Amino acid sequence: MFAIVEVSGHQYKVESGQELYVNRLQGEEGDSFSIDKVLLVGGSGATQIGSPTVSGAVVKASIVEHCKGDKVIVFHKKRRKGYRKKNGHRDALTKIKIDAIA
Repeated sequence: MFAIVEVSGHQYKVESGQELYVNRLQGEEGDSFSIDKVLLVGGSGATQIGSPTVSGAVVKASIVEHCKGDKVIVFHKKRRKGYRKKNGHRDALTKIKIDAIA
């Protein structure tokens, strides 16, 4: 069974037991929460498509850890002008584990 959910502005296809990285969420490591914005539920015969969400469908998840993403280098240069600017950042992420789809 799988579901398509919306978490912090992005849509993900999730299955039970799956771990994925999402934008930083509020809460401590080990906390569990439920995702109410379930857009589609399928995999067990009939597929339910929401308009915009499937009523009564809930995905249970828990926070595994808070971490940072890979470093992204942003480099600007204008040739023959002596202008160079190097900047970078790392996204704040949260690793979550999908416990159940109901």
